[in-house]
Amino acid sequence: MNNQKQQKPTLSGQRFKTRKRDEKERFDPTQFQDCIIQGLTETGSDLEAVAKFLDASGAKLDYRRYAETLFDILVAGGMLAPGGTLADDLMRTDVCVFAAQEDLETMQAFAQVFNKLIRRYKYLEKGFEDEVKKLLLFLKGFSESERNKLAMLTGILLANGTLNASILNSLYNENLVKEGVSAAFAVKLFKSWINEKDINAVAASLRKVNMDNRLMELFPANKQSLEHFTKYFTDAGLKELSEYVRNQQTIGARKELQKELQEQMSRGDPFKDIILYVKEEMKKNNISEQTVIGIVWSSVMSTVEWNKKEELVAEQAIKHLKQYSPLLAAFTTQGQSELTLLLKIQEYCYDNIHFMKAFQKIVVLFYKAEVLSEEPILKWYKDAHLAKGKSVFLEQMKKFVEWLKNAEEESESETEEGD
Repeated sequence: MNNQKQQKPTLSGQRFKTRKRDEKERFDPTQFQDCIIQGLTETGSDLEAVAKFLDASGAKLDYRRYAETLFDILVAGGMLAPGGTLADDLMRTDVCVFAAQEDLETMQAFAQVFNKLIRRYKYLEKGFEDEVKKLLLFLKGFSESERNKLAMLTGILLANGTLNASILNSLYNENLVKEGVSAAFAVKLFKSWINEKDINAVAASLRKVNMDNRLMELFPANKQSLEHFTKYFTDAGLKELSEYVRNQQTIGARKELQKELQEQMSRGDPFKDIILYVKEEMKKNNISEQTVIGIVWSSVMSTVEWNKKEELVAEQAIKHLKQYSPLLAAFTTQGQSELTLLLKIQEYCYDNIHFMKAFQKIVVLFYKAEVLSEEPILKWYKDAHLAKGKSVFLEQMKKFVEWLKNAEEESESETEEGD
């Protein structure tokens, strides 16, 4: 019998040592900060030298990992604590946006530093946008001068496309809006943005990110009126921005009016209710009668499915428009409104080929229904018509216009005889 103790099986294998370069490097923004600040101290305030230093340092330092620290230093001079304050125990530099002179030329020079850096290291784009969003949320922690410099710089970077207008969402922060910080910052920002481009370019950028209709939200709810916005930005020297917002409001109100008008017509609401609603909207949104008659006309014409046969559509149009004449007459109380309606009719008949022969019939109907009067018709015929289908429509109207002129002359001679 074998008394030897049976050995237990053992696992055998080779142990691998983790190579030092495979170990995850500890996140140490302080060391990164020291390297950047030391380099900036050596370059001094020469921004060309700063740009060259940042370009070269990207090959040695981990910009991807420490993007936030890098941008904190370039803007504020050191790493920012939550709220926007600089940590007391860390190194700082005066080669930064916040320590620079508060003027447009200096901010344009700093914008070039950021442009060159981000063009050289494309992966920094997202980090830079995140940084600016953060800085905007920290605005209350900065001095007025620091806010002004940041606003000017942001406006320039929005103008040259380094930043996307979506970063402006940070300005809608409730506390910033409530304390008036957002509106004051927006003044400086839009001034520098418009200075670099123009209001049309600014509007296009805002539209791309659906922010063109949100500018009123820079103010608290109790001040979100067109009057307040216009006065605030006009007084600050931004009349073009005020006019742009006014136009946007009007466009929005017009669209809403047309939508509601079509719904009321499709429901068959009484004309007196429709007229009352439209007049209230005109007053509330400062919409002119000339604008409204165009909206009413297109709404009236869109409520019916038109016959495709030319010989039948004129009869259908006369029947339909006779029904809506009282509604149209309510918004042609001025000669200019009547002329606007005539031009809308001309345009519609030209754009919808089946209506080409119906133009004169529609005008005569409206004359009889007192929607249109002699003077605007004669003015349209003489020199106020559009080029669209001019020869066709003038020929159609020739006999009616002659009749109007004769009627007018007879009326004048009767008046003279009466005198």
